[in-house]
Amino acid sequence: MTAVRTVGVEEELLLLDAETGEPRALSTAVLASARRDGAAGGEVFESELQRQQLEFATRPQVRMEDLGAEITRWRAEAARHAEDLGASVAALATSPLPVDPALSTGERYRWLRDQYGLTTQEQLTCGCHVHVAVESDEEGVAVLDRIRPWLPVLLALSANSPFWQGQDSGYASYRNRVWGRWPSAGPVEVFGSADRYHELVTAMVGTGALRDAGMVYFDARLSQTYPTVEIRVADVCLEAWHTALLATLVRALVETATRRWKDGEPPARHSVALLRLATWRAASEGLGGRLLHPLGMEPVPAEAAVRALFEHVRDALEDNGDLVPAQEALAGLLKAGNGARFQRDLRERGDDLRAVVAACVRRTRG
Repeated sequence: MTAVRTVGVEEELLLLDAETGEPRALSTAVLASARRDGAAGGEVFESELQRQQLEFATRPQVRMEDLGAEITRWRAEAARHAEDLGASVAALATSPLPVDPALSTGERYRWLRDQYGLTTQEQLTCGCHVHVAVESDEEGVAVLDRIRPWLPVLLALSANSPFWQGQDSGYASYRNRVWGRWPSAGPVEVFGSADRYHELVTAMVGTGALRDAGMVYFDARLSQTYPTVEIRVADVCLEAWHTALLATLVRALVETATRRWKDGEPPARHSVALLRLATWRAASEGLGGRLLHPLGMEPVPAEAAVRALFEHVRDALEDNGDLVPAQEALAGLLKAGNGARFQRDLRERGDDLRAVVAACVRRTRG
């Protein structure tokens, strides 16, 4: 592995009617268009649970500016293919407008529908998954054990889903609340070793409640596909540079955790019950209120929790060459607000939800 860890991102986008802003079940047609295009995205885009969604994955990158450029590229390509069908794309973690989700075809999705009923049918949410390279499962689990209390801060930074079925949900990230309906979702205990991690995953699948290990929806897990840890807690971010900042902080968080593990520093022993409350607070408040401090678990202003995260990973950011750009991007995000703040600001000035969606479509492309 190179001295600086590689990072890749998976983003889920909403497919929308270009005129009304309502989600449209066009993933099959958009994928067909992308595959006819060959080199420009044929192997990059994938379907998701609902046909109103489209997913893409970047290549592993070392330089964060390259990652940001690739995210911008694939968002633009997704928009181009959608436009050919009278549609658009938006990096929204939930649809502000009412929607009747249309389940994708295939045996896996039918199994989910039969097993989970309305949880599956109503699950139209878009997340952002950040993959960071690790040298082994043992290192990966050491990372998972040590990043647990910091994950709610990442959720607050990315929060981009205040509206649900045409109403204000009262949350900054209602996606997190909807996603939490899956029985395997959320924060987890300290594992202590890769063997214990894999034993738990095997036992969970063995209950029959999960189809396979791919349904272990922890907020952070070992990837089933790549030699990475996969941080899954975040909403899809409204703007590409938000995603690049998120990935930069996640990489530094992974590097910091690895160094502390190698130095023999044990992980914090916060209970899952406290971590669930910290996650709820982050979903509820985003950057607009109070979060639980990752170290003491006491309520503090959101910016204080964010600053604690930044200081926690400062050395890794500096060693990765990311300190100054991350500092500048974070200052910009704290000043302007995340996607949830952008959407609510438009509503508070009198825009209807269709106008909110249209503005988010423009922000998605940059």
